[in-house]
Amino acid sequence: MNYTQSEEYLFNTMPVGRAIASLAVPTVISQIITVIYNMADTFFVGQLGDPNQVAAATVALPLFIFITALANLFGVGGASLISRCLGQGDRQKAGHTAAFCIWSAIAVSFIYGIAVLLLRPVLLPLLGADAETFSYSSSYMLYSIGLGAMPAALNPMLAHLVRAEGHSRQASLGVAFGGILNILLDPFFIFVLDLEIAGAGIATLLSNLAAAGYFALFLHKIRHETAITASPRQYTLGQCIPGEVLSVGLPSCLISVMGAISNTVLNHFTAGYSNAAMAGMGIAKKVNLLAFAVGQGITQGTLPLIGYNYTSGNRQRMLKAIYGLLIGCLAISLLITVLLYFGASPVTRCFINDAETVSHGCTFLQIICLTCPTSTFIFFAITVFQATGKRSQPILLSLVRKGTTDVLLMPLFYHLIGINGVAWASPAADLVGVLIALAVLLPYLRRLRQMPASPAPEHS
Repeated sequence: MNYTQSEEYLFNTMPVGRAIASLAVPTVISQIITVIYNMADTFFVGQLGDPNQVAAATVALPLFIFITALANLFGVGGASLISRCLGQGDRQKAGHTAAFCIWSAIAVSFIYGIAVLLLRPVLLPLLGADAETFSYSSSYMLYSIGLGAMPAALNPMLAHLVRAEGHSRQASLGVAFGGILNILLDPFFIFVLDLEIAGAGIATLLSNLAAAGYFALFLHKIRHETAITASPRQYTLGQCIPGEVLSVGLPSCLISVMGAISNTVLNHFTAGYSNAAMAGMGIAKKVNLLAFAVGQGITQGTLPLIGYNYTSGNRQRMLKAIYGLLIGCLAISLLITVLLYFGASPVTRCFINDAETVSHGCTFLQIICLTCPTSTFIFFAITVFQATGKRSQPILLSLVRKGTTDVLLMPLFYHLIGINGVAWASPAADLVGVLIALAVLLPYLRRLRQMPASPAPEHS
């Protein structure tokens, strides 16, 4: 069975439940491994017993999130368009799309890395660094973001593109390879070479380089069967590709950008309270990213299946995928919420032995883990719109939560409740997001149920 036949079986013939599992499980695993990658730095730095260095890693988190935003802009947007091109049988446009995404991501991430290097003295105080954390944050960011932005963006972006063609297992293996390597390299550079937090940055840089190399080798191996190519000759700004990629990828990008804004405001509130509170919030946010990763992994993994069947006109199979996705992701997200809530204390203690940091981290985690089912539902709504080529609704849903509603609520809740109030702003903002998601999604699902057998793709 060649790769084209595999795509046909996965997207057209395989039972929907199995198809969702085939796409979503590897994607979830890769998302979790990506989070573990980032958690590994915090975990091993925490073993130094210095809250200032853990806080320094927290300072850098918004800048990492911006790299995720870049990866999602070209990766999610590219994956959506590639899956729809494959559904229409247009492999040539799928190739042009892949080349546009790869080379655009390389250029933008390179510029971003240089900008971070040059602007560190200005950026770090804005992100919450003080005299005790500035030097630690600066050295960590030098390697992990300044020099490492390009491979850090390419790794997840290529995983999205490879997954769009049905190679979910290979996409997950690439991400897993980088994550495992980071976990192995962290203790070597941090403890053996005694580089402390700078060693964590070097380990992150090298592991992302290795993962990006894996994807390059995989695409070279299947170059005669895959529509995905990095050939500069395939790069084009024509065929409406930039507009289709960026408009669909923008909501996922905005989720990350607004998350970075939200985390920056959080850093300022917690840093103003104490570095222990900031370190505790950093640990809680990293752990909660696991829940975030599961919800996002399930929805993004299923996106190609929905998109393919939408453009091929298989309404029944498309709707089965949508409703199967909804049931699965909500059930799993509720389970994770329960596990994190009751396991908050031991989980936090794994990262650091400082009593004040553990106390703050445990409380923050019990609050923000409540966002798991709500954020997963919002991701689900966004994915349905993205997979079917819709543009305005995903942007609306991406803007309404992080970086807007929660930022407005943080000072109010801080005044009413104290430092824990800044954490409660997230679940409150998510409730607003769920209500808006229901308002725009339910009418659209009714329209999809009434869709003719062979629809013209919508681009509104």
